[in-house]
Amino acid sequence: MSRDGARKKREALRDQGALHARPDRVVDPLFEDGGFFDPEDMVQVKYEMLRRVGQEGVTVREAARAFGFSRPSFYKARADFDAEGLPGLVARKRGPRTPYKLTEEVLAFAGRRRAEDPSVSAAALAERVFERFGRRIHPRSIERALAGAKKKRPTAKEAGGH
Repeated sequence: MSRDGARKKREALRDQGALHARPDRVVDPLFEDGGFFDPEDMVQVKYEMLRRVGQEGVTVREAARAFGFSRPSFYKARADFDAEGLPGLVARKRGPRTPYKLTEEVLAFAGRRRAEDPSVSAAALAERVFERFGRRIHPRSIERALAGAKKKRPTAKEAGGH
């Protein structure tokens, strides 16, 4: 593969969440020659690790070491693969998937306060949210959420108007 091709593949792997952060830890001989097996391709590395254990009888400990993972990471990969197939081997972003403090109810409350008084600061909104809901939310989080809610409002045409 050309340098440009390798660079494009690396970018694609990164964009898809499949770029192996530590390809240097992959010491399995299949991944040494730079041919078909690519130590930077996290999905390929995990799949081959799982295949070795499942099809060739390699121990979990040996496979995890050869492919640059811990044993707990092996078991997580196997559970993800069993549950979702190949897509389960793609890394996911950590952390909450949705805002758990800034619910629709809290956002609606903050939006109404802002509509009543457009000059109200985000810090004052955060304090009012705390008084009403008992939740500490950073003022910048409220600002971002209100700005995002404003962008998502349908236009009159989209809402069925003329």
